[in-house]
Amino acid sequence: MNTADSSSAASVRVEIDDVQSGALRPRPVPYEGKFVFLRVDDRHAGRALLRRLLPVTAGGLPSADRSQDAWVAVAFTYQGLRALGLPQESLDSFPQAFREGMAARAELIGDVGESAPAHWEAPFGTGDIHIALSALASDTAQLDKELERARVAYKDTPGVQVIWQQDVHQLPTGRTTFGFRDGISHPNIEGVGLPGSNPQEVPIKAGEFILGYPDETGNLPPMPSPDVLGRNGTYVAVRKAHTNVAAWRRYLRANSAGAEEEALLAAKMVGRWPSGAPLTLAPEHDDPELAADPHRVNNFLYRENDDRGYRCPAGAHIRRINPRDSTIIGDARMHRLIRRGTTYGPPLPEGVLEDDGAERGLVGAFIGAHLERQFEFIKAEWVNDGNFIGYPGEKDPVAGNHDGTGSVTIPEKPLRRRLQNLPSFVVIRGGEYCFLPGLRALRWIAELED
Repeated sequence: MNTADSSSAASVRVEIDDVQSGALRPRPVPYEGKFVFLRVDDRHAGRALLRRLLPVTAGGLPSADRSQDAWVAVAFTYQGLRALGLPQESLDSFPQAFREGMAARAELIGDVGESAPAHWEAPFGTGDIHIALSALASDTAQLDKELERARVAYKDTPGVQVIWQQDVHQLPTGRTTFGFRDGISHPNIEGVGLPGSNPQEVPIKAGEFILGYPDETGNLPPMPSPDVLGRNGTYVAVRKAHTNVAAWRRYLRANSAGAEEEALLAAKMVGRWPSGAPLTLAPEHDDPELAADPHRVNNFLYRENDDRGYRCPAGAHIRRINPRDSTIIGDARMHRLIRRGTTYGPPLPEGVLEDDGAERGLVGAFIGAHLERQFEFIKAEWVNDGNFIGYPGEKDPVAGNHDGTGSVTIPEKPLRRRLQNLPSFVVIRGGEYCFLPGLRALRWIAELED
C-alpha cells in the first residue's frame, strides 16, 4: 500500500490509499455532484450492496488528469451500522455524539426555531437514513459515469431502498447563492502529501482528521473497534441548509448608504469580498487579481496584520469558522475541520429583493476525527456564541441562528459599529452524523457473517 510522507520532520505516514477520497480531497473546481441516501431493510442485502460498491469507491489523492477528478464515497449513520448487523461491542465503541445522532443534539448545536428537527425535510432525523452515498466530479459527463456504476449496485439490490437524493452543482458564477466564492481554504494535514491552501499554516496532525494517528494532543483519538473498523476512517456531519438570499440582500440594503457601502458591509460580515479576496489583504476594495492567485488568496494570518479586527472583524464568518492565529480563548488548531460545501438550487436573479419561493442553498460536509470538539464545538461556541472573541451572545452574522434580534460588532476607527436585529439568513433543512470508513473497513463490514 502506498503511503504519504509528511514534509515535516515527523515520521507520520498516513495510509492514504486506504482513506476514502471523500475524506481528504478538496472538491473539484468546477464541480457537479449528487447525494443519495439509502435505507437497509435486510442486513444481508446491505452487505451485498457494499460488496458491489467496493470497486466503485475511490481512495487516495487526486489524479493529475483533471478528467479523472471524480469519486464516489460511502458513509454510514449509527442506525445504518446497526441495520448492517455490526457486533454490539463495535456499535458501543463509537462516540456518544455519533450514536445519538445530529437530531438528538440539535439544541446543543443551535438547530432551534425554524432550524429545529421538527421542521426538517424527511427523511433527516427519522433514523431511516442508513447509507449516504456522495459523488463529485469536475463535469457532468464524468459524474454520470461514476453515478451509473453506483446506480447499478443499488438498483440490483432488493432489500435496499433509495429514500432521498439531492443534486449539487457549481453555479455559473462560480459562487455561492449569497454571491461569494467558496471552497478556498483547505487545511495542511501532516503526512498526507496534499498541500494546504495557506502556506503559512503549520501542518496539523493527521489524527485531527483521520482515525489511527496522533492528534494535536499527541494522543490517538478514540477509535471504534476492532482496529480494522476504525483505522483510516473519520466522521462527517452532513447538513442541508436553505439560504435566505432575499433577506440577506434586504438587510444589506437597509443598513447601507449606497452600493459601495453595501458591498463593504457584506464583506465585513463574511470576511472576504465576493471574488474571494480576504479583507485582511484587501481591506478597502475587492481585488479579483489577488483572488485569482492561488498562492495569495489564502496566504494570511490575523495576529500580525489584523489582530484587533479593523480589517476583518473578529466576528466575521470566515474568522469564526477558522480563527487561524487570532488572539482568542482556546486553541484554534484543536477545532480545525475539513469543510466541503456544495450548492443546490438556482441562483436568485441579481438585484431581486423578494423571495421567489425556490429552494436554494448548501449541502455541507464537515469532516474530522472528533465530532464533539470539532463540529459541535464550532457550532455551539464559535458560530452561535461570541465568548471566545470577547462578544458574548453575538452569533455568526451569516450562519448564526438569529431570531430577528441578533447583533454583530464591526470594529472601526474611531468608533465601532454595531448592527442590530439580524434575521436568520440560513435555515437548516436537515442533517446527519456519518462515519466514513477506510476501504479495508468497508470490506470488513461487507464481509460480516451471521
